[in-house]
Amino acid sequence: MANDYLKEHILLRHKDIPDIGDIDVYLSDGGYEGLKKALETMQPAEVIEAVKASGLRGRGGAGFPTGVKWSFIPKGAKDVYIVVNADESEPGTFKDRELMEYNPHQVIEGAAIAAYAVGAHTVYIYGRGEFKGPFVTLQKAVDQAYEKGILGKNAMGTDYALDLHLHLGAGAYICGEETALLNSLEGYRGYPRSRPPFPAVEGLYAKPTVINNVETMANVPGIIVHGVEWYRQFGTEKSAGTKVFSLSGHVNRPGNYELPLGVPIRYLIEELGGGVPNGKRVKAVLPAGESSLMVPEDKLDTPMDYESMAAIGSMLGSASFIVMDETVDIVWAAEKMIHFFKHESCGKCSPCREGTYWLSNVYHRIRSGEGTMEDIDLLPKIVEQMSGNTFCPLGEFATSPVKASLLHFRHEYEQYVKK
Repeated sequence: MANDYLKEHILLRHKDIPDIGDIDVYLSDGGYEGLKKALETMQPAEVIEAVKASGLRGRGGAGFPTGVKWSFIPKGAKDVYIVVNADESEPGTFKDRELMEYNPHQVIEGAAIAAYAVGAHTVYIYGRGEFKGPFVTLQKAVDQAYEKGILGKNAMGTDYALDLHLHLGAGAYICGEETALLNSLEGYRGYPRSRPPFPAVEGLYAKPTVINNVETMANVPGIIVHGVEWYRQFGTEKSAGTKVFSLSGHVNRPGNYELPLGVPIRYLIEELGGGVPNGKRVKAVLPAGESSLMVPEDKLDTPMDYESMAAIGSMLGSASFIVMDETVDIVWAAEKMIHFFKHESCGKCSPCREGTYWLSNVYHRIRSGEGTMEDIDLLPKIVEQMSGNTFCPLGEFATSPVKASLLHFRHEYEQYVKK
């Protein structure tokens, strides 16, 4: 049994089925049946419509409807590409790594179905530079799929051809942004691109491209095999399906937990995570790594779905929940986050490049005991200059630690000044 809300894993199936990463075990448990069904009995448009109707939303952070994204590929387009985003660089996020290491064939199958649906014959899986280990396992799975005739010139005995390649980046956070990823994949510096044109029209090598996260792809086979109604029994009306939640920080049992969307934050932390060590209280939670606005303790009964998290002023994002207990100095934590964004800024646009630099400087003044009340008031002014003015979401995310910590814990800033 997975947990009170989910009796059997849909994504983290290796927790129920030992060695499912081996192709023979995967096949014996219904593996590649979704791809077979799509290739033999469904038209590409039918596959897209099924994914649309399922309500599957992108699991990389934005939560954009997956089927809708696929439908943006121009009709009759040639040289279409599928790119799987495995650049899992958000602090506190480690769900995609587990899927690639322990259930890689489900990711490959989902990507293959996506390729068939949009008329692509080439798939690239782009991973962060530090994923050399997981990519060894993933490459083995890809090789097995070729040996079994699942990938190649005649995929699963049909006249459909599909090739899949793995590519490791160099470890830049910015390459998690899809257009920066495309530049990196093409061999250029990982700078984000101006949009429009969007990747669905002009993506990899200036050809129509679908970019989806690893976890998103792992959801697709189940939808095709079991149907839309089966999938929609999990989650909420607007946030359908299950989600892998990465839990870390001050918890007794950190790890990845699969749950239907809409389960309260408290259940994840207290029931699955075993609560905070030494009986301490939760002070705040980062629900989507450092990119999200921290959530205070009094919001722990909020359902973990896209709409509910937005309603409390935060976001679900990649669902990487970092728990901070009552001992954490929030100003210190915010400074650490700002340092991360300053270090990872690509420097292409001045609001992000200069904004993270000045935020870092002001935090250093406050934390070193040289800050004033004017410095505290200066932080939101810098944030205001950055918000809505950056080239890509990184600069916007960099404002999150400042906005949320000042909103909920301004008194801690003032204590630094009063000292």
